[in-house]
Amino acid sequence: MTTPTRRLFLGSASLAVAGRFHTEAAELPRELVPAADAIEPYFTAAAKFQDVSRGNPVPHRLPETKRQEVGLTRDSWFLEIASDPENPTTLAQSFTREKKTALDFQTLLKLGETNGVRFAKVMTCLNIGCPLGMGVWEGVPLRDLVWLAKPSANLRRIFYHGYHNDDPKQLFRSSLPAGRVLEDYDDLPPVLVCYKLNGHWLSPERGGPVRIVVPEHYGFKSVKWLHKITLSNLAAANDTYINGNNDVDSPLKTFAATLDIPKKIPPNAAFAVTGYAQSGIAGLSKVQVWISPKDKPWPAEDPYFTKAPWTDAHILPPPKNWGGDFPEGHSFKGVAGFDDAGQPKTWPLRLGKAHWAAWIPGLPAGEHVLRCRTIDAKGNAQPMPRPFKKSGRCDIEETALVVG
Repeated sequence: MTTPTRRLFLGSASLAVAGRFHTEAAELPRELVPAADAIEPYFTAAAKFQDVSRGNPVPHRLPETKRQEVGLTRDSWFLEIASDPENPTTLAQSFTREKKTALDFQTLLKLGETNGVRFAKVMTCLNIGCPLGMGVWEGVPLRDLVWLAKPSANLRRIFYHGYHNDDPKQLFRSSLPAGRVLEDYDDLPPVLVCYKLNGHWLSPERGGPVRIVVPEHYGFKSVKWLHKITLSNLAAANDTYINGNNDVDSPLKTFAATLDIPKKIPPNAAFAVTGYAQSGIAGLSKVQVWISPKDKPWPAEDPYFTKAPWTDAHILPPPKNWGGDFPEGHSFKGVAGFDDAGQPKTWPLRLGKAHWAAWIPGLPAGEHVLRCRTIDAKGNAQPMPRPFKKSGRCDIEETALVVG
């Protein structure tokens, strides 16, 4: 693949073609190069992920001796796989601590030698406005563990939960339809029983030694400190997040937000704005910006600003330095979405993030509002097609600009 040049221009955002995205881009004017160079790394070092862990105390803050005792170290970890006693699935085998058949970490790694998977994914909380971090997650497909139990009938949903202080009131759990676990549709990577992030063992803070990672979903589906998988004939979800009036089966949305805007903007002086976009289940084709005077109201009958004079920003090409604090000699070869040369097959990466930049012409003195939005690969302008907060971030960001 030809290495993309660093020169893009306003109005030349990457275009979607038959669901795939160009990795080629026009050149970036010199004015935008410093702003593009100052953007955060594409991948997030594990230690820099934002943390929204639950528990009292949070499990990763338990003393080492306690974590060893309860199975939160690699040499003490265990995984139970069993049928739901109230809504049973027919299994030929179960794996439990009581029977001393629970799986251990070495068994998981052995499966990973032949069935291991790596994919890039942005981790986002359903009710927080910005991604927690972007990483390459590695592990074994959950379905490979399900098939070890040899289910033969009455499997409709797969429940899973992690360690939460052996306190039923603190239990945090999630679930997926069996069909999603057993089959990967729409070119999605598999649901992962994950033990590595960016080439390193999962730290306790990131849910280690083992967690679930669901590619297309928000973070609450990717339960940390995994200890039990329950195979059930119950059709309904049992997710803890249901209790907060959340749409627990809503996949990642596509949206944009700003990263850097100058603190002081002289009148009539052009300036750069940068930001990020989350490329959700519907992909990403454009990022757009629009600046309007603060005191100029917009017609109430157009709450999503569909008739505003939006201007295309630049979706930046794959970076030269990916960041992420990967081990020395790491390659993206074998990561889902990358080719044998370790280059992205499409850009932006779906279920990941992209960075964008825009060169703003001079503005008159006064107060203004900068808005940014995405257009997904199906042509939907943010916040459509799901403009509901309980199914993930979707509001068009509004940022105050004071010129003068």
